[in-house]
Amino acid sequence: MISGAAEQQELPRNAGPDAVERLIREMTLEEKAAQLAGVWVNASIEGEAVAPLQSEMTGDAASWEDMISHGLGQITRMYGTTPLEPAEGARRLAAAQEQIMAASRFGIPAQVHEECLAGLAAWKATAFPVPLAWGATFNPELVREMAERIGAAMRSLGVHQGLAPVLDVVRDLRWGRVEETIGEDPYLVGTVASAYVKGLESEGIVATLKHFVGYSASRAGRNHAPVSMGPREVADVMLPPFEMAIKHGGARSVMHAYTDIDGVPAAANRALLTTLLRGKWGFAGTVVADYFGVAFLNVTHGVAANTGDAAVLALTAGVDVELPTVNCYGSPLIQRVREGVLDEALIDTALRRVLIQKLEAGLLSPDFDPAPPVLSGGAIDLDPAENRTLARRLAVQSLVLLANREYDGGPALPLPASAVQSIGVVGPLAEDPYAMLGCYSFDAHVGASYPDVPMGISVPTVAEAALARFRSVQSAATGTCEAATPEQIEEACRIAAAVDTCVVVVGDNAGLFGRGTSGEGNDAADLRLPGDQHAMLDRVLSAAEAAGTRTVLVVLSGRPYALGDFAHRADAVVQGFFPGEEGADALWDLLTGADNFSGKLPVSIPRTSGGQPGTYLHSRLAGPSGVSALDPSPLYGFGHGLSYTAFKFADHVASAPTMTTSDTVTVSCTVTNTGAVGGAEVVQLYLADPVGEVVRPVRELIGYARVELAAGASATVEFTVHADRTSFTGLDLERIVAPGIVKLHVSTSSTSDVHTHELILHGPRRVVGFEREMLTPASVAPLG
Repeated sequence: MISGAAEQQELPRNAGPDAVERLIREMTLEEKAAQLAGVWVNASIEGEAVAPLQSEMTGDAASWEDMISHGLGQITRMYGTTPLEPAEGARRLAAAQEQIMAASRFGIPAQVHEECLAGLAAWKATAFPVPLAWGATFNPELVREMAERIGAAMRSLGVHQGLAPVLDVVRDLRWGRVEETIGEDPYLVGTVASAYVKGLESEGIVATLKHFVGYSASRAGRNHAPVSMGPREVADVMLPPFEMAIKHGGARSVMHAYTDIDGVPAAANRALLTTLLRGKWGFAGTVVADYFGVAFLNVTHGVAANTGDAAVLALTAGVDVELPTVNCYGSPLIQRVREGVLDEALIDTALRRVLIQKLEAGLLSPDFDPAPPVLSGGAIDLDPAENRTLARRLAVQSLVLLANREYDGGPALPLPASAVQSIGVVGPLAEDPYAMLGCYSFDAHVGASYPDVPMGISVPTVAEAALARFRSVQSAATGTCEAATPEQIEEACRIAAAVDTCVVVVGDNAGLFGRGTSGEGNDAADLRLPGDQHAMLDRVLSAAEAAGTRTVLVVLSGRPYALGDFAHRADAVVQGFFPGEEGADALWDLLTGADNFSGKLPVSIPRTSGGQPGTYLHSRLAGPSGVSALDPSPLYGFGHGLSYTAFKFADHVASAPTMTTSDTVTVSCTVTNTGAVGGAEVVQLYLADPVGEVVRPVRELIGYARVELAAGASATVEFTVHADRTSFTGLDLERIVAPGIVKLHVSTSSTSDVHTHELILHGPRRVVGFEREMLTPASVAPLG
C-alpha cells in the first residue's frame, strides 16, 4: 500500500471472489457508492463540449480530494479529453491511481475507460476507419485484428475498459451518428461487432456495447429524440446485435441509450436492463450510464424530480455505474438509502458486479502497479507502421465502387496511364485531412478544439496523396462542406475543364453538436449533400462534360447522401465512410488499379433527398407500391459494390427441399473469377418469408461470405442454415420458428439475386430465445 495512506484494510493475497464478498460486508455506504461512479479528471466547463450538456453537468464538481476520499469506481478519459503526450498521460494516470489507493481504506484503484470507436481516442494514436467502414468490408476477421491492436495499446496505457462498439442498427439516415454504426442490417452489425468485441476482450479490455437500445431510431433522426417503435421491431431489429455480441463476442459491459421508447427512458427501464438483459439473457457484466444519462432522467426526460430520484430510478432499473462523473450516485443516492427510499441491497448488487470486474482486471490484487506498463519501456508509439498497414487494408476493403461507366472505349476506372498525365482534385474535401476522420477520431473529436495543437498523426489529403504519385496535379479546396464562394466554384470548374481526369471530393466534416455536418448531434434535415455542394457539383460536372474530362466523383461522408442527380453524369462514383488516416492513399491505390475494389454498401444510397428515411429491411408496403406516388427505392441498395473483375456463380445446390422447424439445411454454390485480375466478391444470403404470422420484411440478410479469388480461380461457398435463422417475433411477442415456405436468395446485393432456393419448413411452431442459433456459418473452399 502507499505510504502515508489512510488506515487501510489489506486484501487477501489470493484476491478472488471471497475478497469481493468481504469488501461488500466491510465497506461503508459511502465507500460502496464511491465504487459506482466515475470522475472526469480533465473535463472542463470551458470551450467546446465532447459530451451532451457537458458544461451544465460538470459545473459544480467537488474537489479531486473530496471525490476520492472514499475510493473511486472509474477514471474517465485520462488520455482522451485534451491533447496530451501519451507519456505525460501515463504519468498523470499513475499519480492519480496512487492518490486514489492512498485516500481510502481498502486501497482499490479505479477502473480506467476510454473511447475507442475508430481507434483509441488519444492524441498520436492510430485513426482507423469508422464503424460504417468496417461494415463495408464485410470482413469480421479484419475488424477483429484491428480491435486486438487497439486493445493492446489501451492495456499498455493502463486502460481497462473501452466504450465501443456501437451496435445501433441504422433506421433513419438523417441521424448524425450513422457514421458510428456498422450499418442498416442487424446480422451485419452483430457479426462485425462481435468480432470487434472478441479482439478487444482478447487483450483484457472490457468491451462496452452501446447504446442499449433503440437509440438509432430516434424520431426524425434527431439526437436523443423519443423512439416510436413497437416491441416487435425492437426484438427483431435492435436486440439481435446485442444478443450476438454477448453470446458470441463475450462482451462484459453494456451502456444504456439516451432515448426513451414509448415514454420509458432506457436508463430507467428495469424490464430492459434487468428482466431481459440479466434475466433472460444471463448477462453477468456491468451496465454503465451513457455520459450524464442518469442525471438526464431529471434534466431532460423529466421522469425524476431531482438527482436523488434519478439515482433511485437508474439503480433500480439496473444501471451499475454512473459516468462520466458523479452527479447522482454520490450524496443524493446515499441520502435515499438513509431515508429508506432505496434498499442498500441494490447498491450491493451493483457493487458486486463492479468489484468482480475490477478483480478480473487485477485491480484487487495487492501487487497492482499503478504505473501503466508503457512507462517501463522506451519511446511510446501509438501509431506504429503495423497499425498504418492495417488501417490501409481496412480502408481499401471499405471503399465502395458504386458506378464505373464506359469512357473512351473502356471503363473509366482503373485510371489508365493516359488518364494520369494531368489530374485535377477539387471539391470541399480535396485538401482537407479531416475528410478521413470520424467524430470519435481524436483529432476531430477533441483536437479540432485546439487549433494551435498540430494533428498527432499523419493524415494525407486526397490532393497530397495524388501529388506524391503523379507529376501534374492541380488541386483546389472548393470552400468547405457547408459553403463555397462563386470564385471557389469557378476555380474548380476551370481545373475540371483543363485536365485529363478530375476527381471531385465531396461529403462531410465530422464534429460534435453542430460543429460539422456529421457526428453526434449533427443530424440532417434531409439527405441532400450539405451546404453548397449540390450546386458546386452540378457546375463542376457541367464544365467537365463540356471539356470531355473524365470525372470521378468521390463521396467521403458519415452518412449516405442522395446522388440521383449526379451518378449518371460522373464517369465513376466511389463512396467512402471516413476511411481513416490511410484513406487517401487507399483511395488512389484503388483508382489506379494497384488494388481492386471489394467494399459493399452497409447502408443504402438514396436516389432523392426526400425518398428516405428508410432501409432495405422493410415490409412490402414500405417499398414502392401503387398506393403512393413516392418511390423510396434506393439508387444503390444495401450490399451493392462493383469490382474491376467479374464473378460467375454456378452449381447452386440446397441439401434438401424441406426441413423441420428444428433442422438444418446447407446451401452452396461455386464462384469463379472470370476476369483478368484478382478480386473479392461478397456472397450474400437473404431470407424471404412470403406468408408470415405477422408482416415480415421483403428480405433480410442471414449470412455472407467474403471470397477472395485470383484471376480464373474458383471456390465453393457453403452456408449452413439452421431453422432458427428463420425465427421472428410472432403475434404473442414470443420469438418463433414457424412452419411454411421460405425463400433463400443467393445474391450479390439486396437488389441483385443470383439464385433462389424455395424451402418448406414443416413440424411444430417452436418458441426460441437467447439459446437459439444466431449465426449462419459459411465456408469457402478453393477448387483446383
